[in-house]
Amino acid sequence: MNLKEKFRHVLNFPKEGIDFIDITTVLQDKDAFKYAIDSLVDLVKDLDFELIVGPESRGFIFGAPVAYVLNKGLVLVRKKGKLPYKTVSVEYELEYGKDVLEMHIDAIKPGQKIVIIDDLLATGGTTLSNIKLVEKLGGEVVGIAYLVELTYLNGRENLKGYDVRSVVQFESSLI
Repeated sequence: MNLKEKFRHVLNFPKEGIDFIDITTVLQDKDAFKYAIDSLVDLVKDLDFELIVGPESRGFIFGAPVAYVLNKGLVLVRKKGKLPYKTVSVEYELEYGKDVLEMHIDAIKPGQKIVIIDDLLATGGTTLSNIKLVEKLGGEVVGIAYLVELTYLNGRENLKGYDVRSVVQFESSLI
């Protein structure tokens, strides 16, 4: 299956100059969604790890079924104030300000090996925040897998030293 052609490009969303890659067209197509999950499973099944970290919110969509198939636990990363128990947090930069990501303080034990699964790699900034959360709790990120990678934004450069994998790559923007 050519999964790349299943994505919808929404030009100038959420602001002028952005080529937004819409995953909803993959999710609503049962064959494309199955192929996407199977492909993510194939990307990480050779890694030695215990937990998958799924960042809010699209990391939940892709991380949960991969964790299920591979019989791994799933740890959620949420925005500030969304988790019910004590948390560890990290502040990160957005285009127009800052935000905070959190994880439960008991979600990862020291020495546990972690794979982060998310929908899209752009610049890598949010992933770096997820890595910081894992490492604050003593976990080791042994792999990072994305459904989509925007190679023209060079996100891998910001993630040097980590095993980064992706199912689909877009080499240029439509804008």
